[in-house]
Amino acid sequence: QVQLVQSGGGLVQPGGSLRLSCTASGIFFSLYSMRWYRQAPGKQRELVAAIARDGVTTYAETVQGRFTISRDNAKKSGLLQMDSLKPDDTAVYYCNVPGTADYWGQGTQVTVSS
Repeated sequence: QVQLVQSGGGLVQPGGSLRLSCTASGIFFSLYSMRWYRQAPGKQRELVAAIARDGVTTYAETVQGRFTISRDNAKKSGLLQMDSLKPDDTAVYYCNVPGTADYWGQGTQVTVSS
């Protein structure tokens, strides 16, 4: 069975940093793109960042320059480095691997507050 297991997240002050990870099993990870979504209370789910199988990255304008998505195919993992965090970044973050079916991590809470 395909599984995406997330780690990281938590509470951080504005301007701080967090790093999220997403580790896959049950798929040939290097053949797939990987994405990070987030959803804040009362808001639609938002695509935050994506990385293609060849390493090409895409970011939402709201996080560009502050977040960095990367992947380590040998470890079957994807990372989201979040710097200069703002209160508006507060949300539940989900990793996603789109394929013939969509695979999702369990979600992790990121709270940015003083």
